[in-house]
Amino acid sequence: MQERYKPAEIEPRWQQVWEEQNAFRAESDTTRPKYYLLEMFPYPSGRIHMGHVRNYSIGDVVARFKRLQGFNVLHPMGWDAFGMPAENAAIQHGTHPAVWTEENIENMRVQLRRMGLSYDWERELATCSPDYYRWEQLIFLKMLERGLAYKKSAAVNWCPDCETVLANEQVEDGCCWRCDNSVEQKELDQWFFRITDYADELLDWTDKLPGWPDSVLTMQRNWVGRSYGCEIDFQIAGMDQGIRVFTTRQDTLAGATFMSLAPEHPLAVQLTTDAQRTEVEAFIAKVGAVEKVARTSDDLEKEGVFTGSYCLNPLTGEEIPIFLANFVLMDYGTGAVMAVPAHDQRDFDFARKYDLPIRVVIQPEGEALDPEMMTEAWVEAGLMVNSGQFDGLANEEGKQQVSDHLKAEGLGEPTVNYRLRDWLVSRQRYWGTPIPVVYCEECGVVPVPEQDLPVTLPTDVVFSGEGGSPLKSLASFFETVCPSCGRPARRETDTFDTFVESSWYYIRYACSQYEQGPVEREAVDYWLPVDQYIGGVEHAVLHLLYSRFWTKVMRDLGMVGFDEPFTNLLTQGMVCMESRACPEHGWLYPEEVDSNDCCCKCGAAVVAGRNEKMSKSKKNVIDPAGLIQRYGADTARLFTLFASPPEKDLEWNDQGVEGCFRFLNRVWRLVYENLEAVTSAGEIDVAALSGPARDLRYQIHKTIKKVTADVDGKFHFNTAIAAVMELVNGISAFEDKAACPAVMKEAFETVVRLLNPFVPHFAEELWSQLGSEQGLAELGWPAWDDAALVAETVLIVVQVNGKVRGKVTVAADADNQAVEDAALQDPNVSRFVEDKTVRKVIVVPGRLVNVVVS
Repeated sequence: MQERYKPAEIEPRWQQVWEEQNAFRAESDTTRPKYYLLEMFPYPSGRIHMGHVRNYSIGDVVARFKRLQGFNVLHPMGWDAFGMPAENAAIQHGTHPAVWTEENIENMRVQLRRMGLSYDWERELATCSPDYYRWEQLIFLKMLERGLAYKKSAAVNWCPDCETVLANEQVEDGCCWRCDNSVEQKELDQWFFRITDYADELLDWTDKLPGWPDSVLTMQRNWVGRSYGCEIDFQIAGMDQGIRVFTTRQDTLAGATFMSLAPEHPLAVQLTTDAQRTEVEAFIAKVGAVEKVARTSDDLEKEGVFTGSYCLNPLTGEEIPIFLANFVLMDYGTGAVMAVPAHDQRDFDFARKYDLPIRVVIQPEGEALDPEMMTEAWVEAGLMVNSGQFDGLANEEGKQQVSDHLKAEGLGEPTVNYRLRDWLVSRQRYWGTPIPVVYCEECGVVPVPEQDLPVTLPTDVVFSGEGGSPLKSLASFFETVCPSCGRPARRETDTFDTFVESSWYYIRYACSQYEQGPVEREAVDYWLPVDQYIGGVEHAVLHLLYSRFWTKVMRDLGMVGFDEPFTNLLTQGMVCMESRACPEHGWLYPEEVDSNDCCCKCGAAVVAGRNEKMSKSKKNVIDPAGLIQRYGADTARLFTLFASPPEKDLEWNDQGVEGCFRFLNRVWRLVYENLEAVTSAGEIDVAALSGPARDLRYQIHKTIKKVTADVDGKFHFNTAIAAVMELVNGISAFEDKAACPAVMKEAFETVVRLLNPFVPHFAEELWSQLGSEQGLAELGWPAWDDAALVAETVLIVVQVNGKVRGKVTVAADADNQAVEDAALQDPNVSRFVEDKTVRKVIVVPGRLVNVVVS
């Protein structure tokens, strides 16, 4: 018997027991309800951080709780193992990305096991394994057959430091999301997935995902960006062709006083007159160096250049100048914008800068806007003016009538436009899945035959990090023969974007050892979709949108039978900590600051920053390994679960960790101090209970009910833990411990069973000492007794003029008069009522009394 809490001894022992018992192995069983719990799998960086600890602790509580409720739980783990960080680390450390990745996987596997997470490790997968990506290559070939994968030349986001293309979503404030260096535009032949074919379904299904956060659904809706409007043709003056624009504000067409083209528009050079050519070419070069996302920013200074050409407003017939503008993008709409400065702020700013006409065509009712006096565009509703036959119409009604007119005259047509663009998936990197096609001078682009898959990424490369991917210079890889004609051919040297691998891994978990295809349909039909997915909100537009698309593609290929991958989604907050800096040495790690808030290196006073996401660059990080070594995995888990609701940011503080450790020690001592009496206790005689013993049993079952409600679907882990802490307080305050051992036994067993999902090693060890013949897993989750929840007494809050002045305990069946008398007789209340007139006493049965005095 161990009388001191020693997590370093307890935790490894129970982890070994679970492993020997295959406690978390998941097997299909159609006789039981399934529950698929999944956290977003990690990139194998080498060491877990506190964000991992929090994310995986949240998931583990849910997985363990659902098992105890009788569900057949699938809770797998794997590795998102391809990507540029491995290449960068390999260059830095003089090793190979494959070696670095495998070593990191081994290190992180050990760390995750040390946390006691209930994973089915037999389903472990790594996306860098040919056993995984061979099936990804097969799915690509099926997409190629259906036209869902294609190659075209495109202006792309190019990171010169990483020497690779980035998707729009991977560019943040004009910088590469990986290396944080500036991104430029470059024209390259690239592979795309036709995600736009699924735009409507992706958008419509956002209304059918009630288990997802509204914020994520809103971000996805905005990214797909479906808008209804018109495509309108503007005839180019002096030419037999026109410029087509898309607009949602056809009601303002008469107010279009100039045209704005994207600098990369195909007509930009053609429309430029000789007099304007030098200025236009300089402008195009300048804008070409600016990343696309930056060009859409509200903070962007609006700039443009006149081409020298004009087009005709199809409603008024007047000639309007054609400008190139830095805020117009070729890949949204048609790359051309009819500029209505009176009713669009961006156009208003541009018109003021270049002294272009402003014509009001929508007037607010009861007002008359003067273009000369306007300081901003009028973007609200109103009546149409200066619009010929449409004058006097409400502008919303005018939209339809203008649209009908344009269609009748052959000048335009109603249409739907999308912000979403096809997914650019090829990368000029080495460490990724090879794209399974070859290039033949006779046959063109030729798919690799299915029987020749996988196209394996070679490891015999000289990896210097210079000159782009080493695959381009590895003849043994790129030199091949055409599968169609047998002539010499060149293998594709681009690799897939790593988001391709993470777009379907959750499906492969259901059959990770299956060798006859990407999926074993029977297993996938049983386990999928994922019941609960957990990860960061930063993946709202990238991984989550791509996974939804990939699921629908696999459905249409007949590989899966469901429409959406994740039924419920929890986006957990970040782990934050105060950053601290020394004027001399910059950012400091916590251990580099002494107890006097001075730098350990030079003694200078440190400057505290704000609480922000833990970051190596800010050195405001806590090493989970050190935390676990000092306090144990259960304390680390308990703190991350108790300190904040899962969806909120968690602000780190050492006192909170110490408090959780003290709580576990307190429970440990309480159990051992009463162990002899508890283990020899008999059954509870419920009918004979009265007074404090009955009250304690009431609190026991009240706690069971609350913790169940808080954990099941709500994920209110912090309040669930707080409820258990209150129960422990009730046990400590119970004075009849020796006289009521049966009640004490139920109380301690309940505490341990309720804590089991949160601190499993701790719970298993105490349970083994409490003498039950059944194990925690065998017993399942505790059920409350409704009969025990009928209280003999209730605690009533007493207010005087709305302010809390006391609390009184009354019989549960006391009538309102008895409650009122008790409230007025309470000493804490009476002193606020003395020498005053009681005007009214309001009794809310079972809750409060409010005494109104004057």
